[in-house]
Amino acid sequence: MVLVALRTAIIFVVLLVIMRLMGKRQIGEMQPFELVITLLIAELACIPMADSSIPLLYGIVSVVTIYVLHEIMTLFDLKLKPFKSVLSGKPALVINKDGIDDYQLKRNNLDVSDLIESLRTAGYFSLDCVDYALYESNGQFSALPKPDYDKTQTSLPLVIIDNGKFDKKNLQLTGLDEAFFRPILQAEGVKSVKKVLVLTADGTGKMYFQQKGERYKVLRRPLPAGTTW
Repeated sequence: MVLVALRTAIIFVVLLVIMRLMGKRQIGEMQPFELVITLLIAELACIPMADSSIPLLYGIVSVVTIYVLHEIMTLFDLKLKPFKSVLSGKPALVINKDGIDDYQLKRNNLDVSDLIESLRTAGYFSLDCVDYALYESNGQFSALPKPDYDKTQTSLPLVIIDNGKFDKKNLQLTGLDEAFFRPILQAEGVKSVKKVLVLTADGTGKMYFQQKGERYKVLRRPLPAGTTW
């Protein structure tokens, strides 16, 4: 037991030194290759701690090797811009002046619900209250709000149509049904719900509407009497 505790303490000290040498970004916002390296270090450190038959030096050498590889990759990341794009990826602009960029969402394995969740986390509850939004290469979400964006957030918008499908749960929350929204879609020239990228509605009757491949529109439609959320 004493031997295991001693081996664990040694590995802990080695890992602490290595992580400090890797810099603050390794502890905070990591690039994809840094996440892989961190997972590898954790796995390699566990082996000599769990199995006393494995020489402790093997674990230390493995961790130090990973550190050296990290420094080489970081050097490439800083010095070679094309390599940086391949290694860490590029920021993905998912909202622009035309609205949501469905291609960028799909390219990053995201959907409209993921985007709206990121917006809410950042403090923006309406899709039309930001001019631009993007996911950084490390996965962090950033958004540029419109002037006086807070004035557009008077009620909580709910997703009514997401990528061509009605959201049954949110329809129940609003107390409305598909029959209320279909004439609105027809008035906007929509022949099939499948062509709608997103439709949100809030309790004031303001709607964010965007067809696939087209610019978004902000609609205002009166809600049935007594409808509120």
